[in-house]
Amino acid sequence: MPHWLVIDLEATTDEGGWPVEDMEIIEIGATLVNREGREIDHFQRFVKPQRRPLLTPFCRQLTHIGQADIDSAAPLSAVWAQFERWLSHYQPQLQAWVSWGDYDRQQLRLEWQRQQLHSLMQELPHINLKQRFAKARQLQRPLGLHSALQLAGLQFCGQQHRALEDARNTARLLPLTLPAQ
Repeated sequence: MPHWLVIDLEATTDEGGWPVEDMEIIEIGATLVNREGREIDHFQRFVKPQRRPLLTPFCRQLTHIGQADIDSAAPLSAVWAQFERWLSHYQPQLQAWVSWGDYDRQQLRLEWQRQQLHSLMQELPHINLKQRFAKARQLQRPLGLHSALQLAGLQFCGQQHRALEDARNTARLLPLTLPAQ
């Protein structure tokens, strides 16, 4: 049975936002789902940023991730190895990896390059579900995840700007956006 990996990252930031190059991943959330969007398995870990280990007040408020959460976390290289081990169990069934928008893809590509990390995801197509949803609904411009869920008649479940909850909510829109087979 085919599976889709839906991934969401939380990263260091401040008011006004930072360029991707200045951001560091502080949380990885991923849900593995079938075509109907049903969860098969999930992965969630905090990540300790190396360049700017102190979270800004804005970042803590936005993500509800505390300084203690990341202080006790492993760096990305160690967390990524755990993620890849988890993902490798599902490799034969993986069809694509999915994110809401293009930020997650950009951030991961940057980190893979910066830290010389290998990923099974590099061999898979990426689906920008934010763009696909806008096209499927013939919207003038893409919507945020919360607004897209509302348009689809769904409520956001869980805490916004937490990686696993954002990934799970993105996965709920997958069956409404993928072409029927």
